[in-house]
Amino acid sequence: MRQIIQIFGTFFKLGLVAFGGPAAHIALMEREIVEKRHWLSSEKFIDYMGLTALIPGPNSTEMVMCCGLEKGRRPGVLAAGIGFIIPAVAITLVFSWLYVEYGDLPEFESIYKGIKPAVMALIAVALNKLWKKAVKGPIELVFALITLGLCFWETLNLPEVLILLIVGALGILWHYSKDRIASFSILPLISLLNDGFGFSQTSGKVFLIFFKVGAILYGSGYVLFAYLEGELVETGMLTMDQLMDSVAVGQFTPGPVLSTATFIGYVLDGFGGAFLATAGVFLPSFLFVMFLHPFLDKLKKIDWFKAFLTAVSAAAVALMAYVLFSMSYETVRDGWVSGVLALIYLGIFLKFKKLNPAFVIVFAGFLGWLMA
Repeated sequence: MRQIIQIFGTFFKLGLVAFGGPAAHIALMEREIVEKRHWLSSEKFIDYMGLTALIPGPNSTEMVMCCGLEKGRRPGVLAAGIGFIIPAVAITLVFSWLYVEYGDLPEFESIYKGIKPAVMALIAVALNKLWKKAVKGPIELVFALITLGLCFWETLNLPEVLILLIVGALGILWHYSKDRIASFSILPLISLLNDGFGFSQTSGKVFLIFFKVGAILYGSGYVLFAYLEGELVETGMLTMDQLMDSVAVGQFTPGPVLSTATFIGYVLDGFGGAFLATAGVFLPSFLFVMFLHPFLDKLKKIDWFKAFLTAVSAAAVALMAYVLFSMSYETVRDGWVSGVLALIYLGIFLKFKKLNPAFVIVFAGFLGWLMA
């Protein structure tokens, strides 16, 4: 029981300061779970990065669940996942109530702008360590460079999961071609059915909408926005302004962006709607992790899957590098102050390796508010 409480407390604390999206969440976890607490090795952490990148749902939340499973088995999954989700849901619920009561949202932008350079520095430190573990030789470097090339090739506009599958398939191809074997397994393609339910403004239907989102959603918050626009705005359940406000809350609060579901559920059907929307959107992730985890070690003993996972792991770290590049580009456009702050925070993280990143992130947010 003490172990489960420890798991819950650890991820609850991370959930309070997990600003900046999945890449930042991964960086926080690597520092807390791998480097500080030694709950799992860097190699296992990177394997989980590759695995969770391939399944639907919020990848960083699924990483949290994998870490909880590694430390505390199935009760650890629940403790870690719920602990990480609660802060975002609770904060979002408060904003939902304010929004419904007063029709407006607090100003987040200055605080988020202040936090962003600190998040970038944290990602850079974690990326340096993860890159060394995932990209061990020239072939892994090739996989990482192919991933970056596909990310920067804007005309293709490939979704992240397709990039990972392409690179994973190249890993299998390399595995068999280096041994001069002509025939190799073909990766199964999973078709995700998108047949709608008959939705209405009841809590039960809200649950079904968000369960479906959690079960089939790949990609960033922008993909979530597009999906919810079709399911909620076009069906008349939500206005476009309400949807945009809900996504803003998900972006500016700590933890997974899917806490947007809490906001929308509350707007549609009060506390009952908020609870069921939140449960619906995160439930598939718990099920995916619990179902797939027992097979991971067995699959890694199969040569072609090991090659596939090696390539995907290198690709997952390369995607993290792409996120850091994108954030850096946006920061440079914001002005030189943000760039200088990012370098200062980077120096702090490198110098004081045992410093809790939460203190730096809170200070950065406060500084952003002062500078507004």
